[in-house]
Amino acid sequence: MKRVAIPVIKGKLSEYFENCHYCEIFEIDGDNVKSNEVEVPPSDISDLPEWAVNQGITDFIVYKIDKNIIKVFTEKKINLFIGIKIDSPDKLIESYVNGALRSDEEIISEITSGK
Repeated sequence: MKRVAIPVIKGKLSEYFENCHYCEIFEIDGDNVKSNEVEVPPSDISDLPEWAVNQGITDFIVYKIDKNIIKVFTEKKINLFIGIKIDSPDKLIESYVNGALRSDEEIISEITSGK
């Protein structure tokens, strides 16, 4: 089973992962997909990986993320899909399930170069 989290603001993927107040979490078990909205507790960005572990999250779909936190997520064995086009959570999870999520290379370059 997978638990995929999408940080959401105003019904769409949040531009900055660190600025979201809630995540849409999709639980995927075979062909069965369930979702629920979970509030992200206000805290320091460095607390987010531990929060994700406690939520049982296996994957995050994000647009932008602080490059310094990426290593912490990977150490916690949480997959990050970075640079994903901003869209509704339902459309993003459909792309995820179908193996069609694509990263924007410019966003990846921006994150890794620290601009």
